[in-house]
Amino acid sequence: MLCGGLMVSSAVAGEPTPSGRIPADTAPPARAAAELVDRLGTARTAGSWIGADGRPVVAVTDDATAAEVRRAGARAVVKRHSAEDLRAATETLARAPRVPGTAWAVDYASNQVTVYADRTVSAGDWSRMSDVAHRAGDFVRTQRTDGAFTTRVDGAAPIFNGTGRCSVGFNVTDGRDNFLLTAGHCGPVGTPWFRGTQDGGRLGTTVARSFPGKDFSLVRYDDRGAFDGTNAVDIGQGRSVPVIGAADPVVGQEVFRSGSTTGLRSGRVTALNATVNYREGTVSGLIATTVCAEPGDSGGPLLAEGLALGVTSGGNGDCTEGGMTFFQPVTSALTALGVRIIDGRPAADRNTAVAPSAPPSAPPSPAGAVPPAQAVAPPGGTGQRSVAGIAGTRRLVPGLGIIGVSLLALLAVGRLLTERADRGHLRAHYSQHWG
Repeated sequence: MLCGGLMVSSAVAGEPTPSGRIPADTAPPARAAAELVDRLGTARTAGSWIGADGRPVVAVTDDATAAEVRRAGARAVVKRHSAEDLRAATETLARAPRVPGTAWAVDYASNQVTVYADRTVSAGDWSRMSDVAHRAGDFVRTQRTDGAFTTRVDGAAPIFNGTGRCSVGFNVTDGRDNFLLTAGHCGPVGTPWFRGTQDGGRLGTTVARSFPGKDFSLVRYDDRGAFDGTNAVDIGQGRSVPVIGAADPVVGQEVFRSGSTTGLRSGRVTALNATVNYREGTVSGLIATTVCAEPGDSGGPLLAEGLALGVTSGGNGDCTEGGMTFFQPVTSALTALGVRIIDGRPAADRNTAVAPSAPPSAPPSPAGAVPPAQAVAPPGGTGQRSVAGIAGTRRLVPGLGIIGVSLLALLAVGRLLTERADRGHLRAHYSQHWG
């Protein structure tokens, strides 16, 4: 039994890694980069991203820190300005008088902060904003863009409120009631939502909202028959991808967005913690991407590898000429609302032996609420995981070590086989749905 455990460990995990090194082929790039930045601190680093080769890249401010990054298995690039410098510049911009039609984001690769102005910004406002940018630092650049930064109100599945429409983002639960997560600018608390026109039947009601500042809202299903316990993103032609958890994206990551106006679109994450001055108000902490979107896509899902990343907030341009699109991160919305993503895989394919734990500070549900159908968190906890949480299931941490007793060997082997089965199932899903 002991030998069997060690053989499975060797077959699945592969060779042990040298001490003190986290190679890119065993540690998920996102986790490796984030851990390095956290450990080294913002005074010695200037952000991280995923390079074209899939390896994590960490920007640092000196050669000694660069050597530490390389010893950890990541690629290091030395930059002039630290993350503290970059953040100070964005804080200067935020303190300036608000100019609708402007936005800014940190570009880690170029070690700059870029301030954008759309076509609606007057010459006078742009001149004043440019002066603020100049005072913020010589690493702050300005750029005019085509189109206008607008919220994308109007829907992957559309929902209507009588005066407009938005998209369903993701299905979520607090352990008692089921909800859908969408954009906050879609409507205030108390907004009724319908499947089509008001004659199409009541779907739900907005029960929580954050906008401006952030851009998310929670719609409780009033019609319990409208929710079938699934959580999948429509990608067109009758196909869908199950959503199995939530994650924070990484700069350079390839992502996908779905919406009722433009369907499935892809692009890459260009920045995190971006700020946009919409005409309705300022929203910060957004994900900036090269994915296009148009009116009607608002509130729709942003995802990668079955992980919920964000809901569509707004942007400029369209899917003919291109443009930038910004997304409200899902993880911060889930935390603020006290809910979690519902596992969208078929019930028979989930690890149903582990009951989902209630999220911290979950809002109470009305008496008599019916437990959600199939509201099982992804294996491993709450349903809110980092990119590393899923990427890590593709490769196991090498070496189980010496198994001292037969019971420990059985537990270790059982866990390894379960994770391998989950990986096989996930690969089968993507082979079927993504082609």
